[in-house]
Amino acid sequence: MMMLKMLSSWKWRTRVRLSVFVAATLLLLVVGFLCSRFDDDQYRKLMNNISDDHSNVDTLTTIKMINPSKGRPGDPPILAYWFFGFRGESKRMLRLLKAVYHPRNQYLLHLLDGDGDEERMELAVSVESEQVFRAFGNVNVVGKSYAVEESGASALSAMLHASALLLRISPLWDWFFTLSSSDYPLFTQDDILFALTSLPRDLNFVGFTNRTIDRNRQHTFNRIVVDPSLHLKQATPLYYAVETREMPTTFDIFQGSPWMVLSRGFMEHCIKGWDNFPRKLLMYYANVVSPLESYFHTVLCNSPEFRNTIVNQDLRYSTPINVSNYYDNLVNKWAIFARPFKEGDPTLDELDRDILDRQPHGLVRGKWCNNGGHNSSSCSSNSSTNWDDIDSLDPGFYGQKLQNILSNFTVGDHHMVTNDCHSNSS
Repeated sequence: MMMLKMLSSWKWRTRVRLSVFVAATLLLLVVGFLCSRFDDDQYRKLMNNISDDHSNVDTLTTIKMINPSKGRPGDPPILAYWFFGFRGESKRMLRLLKAVYHPRNQYLLHLLDGDGDEERMELAVSVESEQVFRAFGNVNVVGKSYAVEESGASALSAMLHASALLLRISPLWDWFFTLSSSDYPLFTQDDILFALTSLPRDLNFVGFTNRTIDRNRQHTFNRIVVDPSLHLKQATPLYYAVETREMPTTFDIFQGSPWMVLSRGFMEHCIKGWDNFPRKLLMYYANVVSPLESYFHTVLCNSPEFRNTIVNQDLRYSTPINVSNYYDNLVNKWAIFARPFKEGDPTLDELDRDILDRQPHGLVRGKWCNNGGHNSSSCSSNSSTNWDDIDSLDPGFYGQKLQNILSNFTVGDHHMVTNDCHSNSS
């Protein structure tokens, strides 16, 4: 009888170890496979390709707009936005796109459900139907999707996949923004680009918790989890192994906000860098709960070349806001985006009306879009008239205030992490 119990226990541990190994291997394979699918003809057809018909747009102007100026002193940055959502959220993603759109930037829209191809195609058609998106050619829709569990390794895989696609689409961008369908901007893009122009382009905006992992929080990382969404078509909750594992001794673990703004150089380091550490860490985080709250933080703090590029702010405001009473305070809280908003939240209409000057179904007017004249807030997504220089910005009062706040990161050591990347000896 004792022999049977030992044999049963051995078989269970073997199955657990095999599941852990399979999950970690699948995570790496999923990232590599999905990135390689970018070259597949069928995948290209499902993506929102840029229309070749520019008959209503002046050719010289279009060429200048599609190739924003970069590298000259004072040139605004180029931002890469990844918008993700789930089934039934495509309309919210389109609204977010119009609120955040600027011709300098790159946009990747991604519906993450394992099925729902019809809605995904409708999203691509909606993007293609907007003349301004076709003319500038900077909005893409991912045509293939897969199951994602928000608290599992599949969510980390999706974010790495998105950054790899954006690096393939255009390597010119400076920062990678992740936005869900429940996010919304608190500034116009002219304001945001203006505020970021004077900052070093290697900064990474990542919100940290107080210290690295202490004994009270080790249990989260000692537990072994498997994310079935890495290998199943439908999103499936995590399941937990009975066995635990020891805390790592070759690197320190750090935690913080799952929302971040990461530099292109750092994303290249994670995706295709020569250093093997991000890949080794990816194998470890295949079996961790909520890896987005720790993976990038840990890579940054354990990589000497990036440790001093961290700003301990995620640039998000994550509690309900009152536009009329508290907007000045929001600026002082380093917030560029607010979340989470429910569908139909009237605060979004307040932001459109009072802050962004965005008309229903329209774009946010910037210096590049002068439809209706400089005194009009109208900016139509289906008009090619009066499109101006996309390298010029027209920031408002709050954009200049935001720049003054962010400029503190470049004074002395204010833009450096002081205690957040120090090991906790407790």
